[in-house]
Amino acid sequence: MSSSGRSSQTYIVATAFLSLFALVGIAYYGLPFFYDFMTREYGWSRTVVTSGNAVGKLLVGPLFGFIAGWMIDRYGPRRLMISGSLMMGVSLVGLSFSGSLPMFYLFWVFNALGYIFGGPVPCQVLVSRGFDKNRGKAMGIAYLGIGVGGAIVPLVAAGLEKEFGWHLALGALGVLIVLIAVPMAWFIKEPRIKSENKGQSEPMVPIRNILGNPYFYLLAIGSMSCMGAVGGISQHLKYYLNDLHFTQSEAAHVMSLVLLISLGGRILMGWLADIIHRKYVMILIYLMVAVSIPLLMIPDFWGRIYLFSVLFGIGLGGNYMIIPLMAADLFGVRALGRTMGIILVADGIAESVFPMLVGALYNDATKSYAVGFTLLIGLALSGAIIVSFLPKTSEFKEISQP
Repeated sequence: MSSSGRSSQTYIVATAFLSLFALVGIAYYGLPFFYDFMTREYGWSRTVVTSGNAVGKLLVGPLFGFIAGWMIDRYGPRRLMISGSLMMGVSLVGLSFSGSLPMFYLFWVFNALGYIFGGPVPCQVLVSRGFDKNRGKAMGIAYLGIGVGGAIVPLVAAGLEKEFGWHLALGALGVLIVLIAVPMAWFIKEPRIKSENKGQSEPMVPIRNILGNPYFYLLAIGSMSCMGAVGGISQHLKYYLNDLHFTQSEAAHVMSLVLLISLGGRILMGWLADIIHRKYVMILIYLMVAVSIPLLMIPDFWGRIYLFSVLFGIGLGGNYMIIPLMAADLFGVRALGRTMGIILVADGIAESVFPMLVGALYNDATKSYAVGFTLLIGLALSGAIIVSFLPKTSEFKEISQP
């Protein structure tokens, strides 16, 4: 490959890295840091505070998820990445002063739009189109952005909140998202999709071919199961630590550690995804998530939270990255935008609804998450079982030929 080609691939990975850093690392993992402040100041329950994400995803996802995927496949990811970054910035600034539920839910709608248009789907397509070989490693490096952003944001948020209060701290994160994500996406040169044999553009795959295949639904339901488990833990982790009487600083450090460990998880799972069947990597990731959650339910012992952070962090790191790799193997890069547009909506709904359900199952009298966390363990295990029925890629290609 020429030096210009290498430079182009480097820029692609850097652009995806920064977009995921801002729109997922900062926005998604930063917002839960502020949930307890909203509960104390506005008097909203844990169920209400965590319902914002669910309402936004449920209102926006079913319609705009497929539209965004179609636009990415048709026109490329660049324009959507820019618009999504702007909407996500508006969301966090708006949530910083939303003291009424209508305003709260309105800006969560902007949050959902920003996530769909500028988050994982366009980044997945961008990387998948730019790489044939080493796609797993490239995706793993790009997805390090989530871990880096998620590891940094609790510490930054804690510092800003201590200095300026939580309202200004949350608004500042919204501005930071725009400053980080927009400039790189503005100048990206989108790669053409090449077929493996003839060097010609890969043909558009009809969406009915994808929706008519049962393996699409196995992938969607399996990923929804693990996403629900991951979302339930991530959105309630700070609440859980507060129940254990962790200070704001101590809770921020644990949240940061989980995302820091996820960096190693992304690298490890990306490397594994290039050398063994990705289905088995996916099962391993889901089992690690399932095994980590019981550590939050057993009697305390030295290092318990840190052991949880390691296991859950590795599973968390590989979870987001493995789904688009599996989808690209099964359905092809040319259909990845529409495929992941639908799957991301389904995953986003699971990732936002189950935290709300866990909040509803929380026992205020005993300060116990036992019922909710048991549900999440079952979800992660169910995801591993469902994914085990996916075929190897070669088997699918034979089945899916027209």
